[in-house]
Parts: sequence; C-alpha cells; structure tokens
Amino acid sequence: MAFEQLFSGMEISASGMSAQRKKMEVIANNIANAATTRTPAGGPFQRKFLSFISKIDRNTGEAAGVEIAQAHVDTSPPRKVYDPGHPDADAQGFVAYPNVQVVTEMVELMQATRGFEANVTVLNAVKDMISKALEIGR
Repeated sequence: MAFEQLFSGMEISASGMSAQRKKMEVIANNIANAATTRTPAGGPFQRKFLSFISKIDRNTGEAAGVEIAQAHVDTSPPRKVYDPGHPDADAQGFVAYPNVQVVTEMVELMQATRGFEANVTVLNAVKDMISKALEIGR
C-alpha cells in the first residue's frame, strides 16, 4: 500500500470526525432549545438536522471522505401543551413547544458519538500502519 493511500485514509477519517462533531453540535443545540417557546423569528424553536454526502476524488473517482450536504429545519408541527398560565399560551390556553424529542436526540447523539469513535479508531490504525512501515526501513 502506498503512503498516499494511507494518508488518504487519514483524510477520510478526519472528514468523518469533523462531520460527526458538527452533527453533535446541532443535536446539542436541539436539546438545549427543547423548551424554547419563543424565538426571535417568532414561535417555538424548530429542530435542525444535517445530511451528509460522500466526497469523491476527481482524479481517482474513489471515496475521499464525507461532507455536510445541507442543514435542514424540521418542519413538523410543534407539540401543543395545555398550560393557560404560560405567557406564550394561545387563546385556547395551549402552548406551542418545539418539535424536539429529547429521547430521539439522545439516540442520535449516541450514534454520532459512535461514528466519531469509529473514525478515531481508523485514524489510529492508519497511524500504526505508517509507523510500522517506517520501521521496516530501519
């Protein structure tokens, strides 16, 4: 295996780690705003999520990592909770809460963490291979 391929493996792992880190940031923001009923834009906070695409090396046509394709806003309706004493209650006494399900976000967070850890494992394996290859020349 050529050193270029080993370094390519490191770049792929690094891009995966970066993408998963950004996903974790979005999830943390969703969880932090799970009870935000009023935003500067008006109405309750809306859940956000990312979609990824594979990067392809133009020279070789091979996979070159992953990148964020787009940040999305979840347009599903807000949760309605009857709380007539809340300052954001409507005329019927219902409050619109964000469309964030904390349990779902925690599952997504665990998945992103595992993806990040898998990329760290690959990165360490590539580093070990490079180290062993350099030892052969001694």
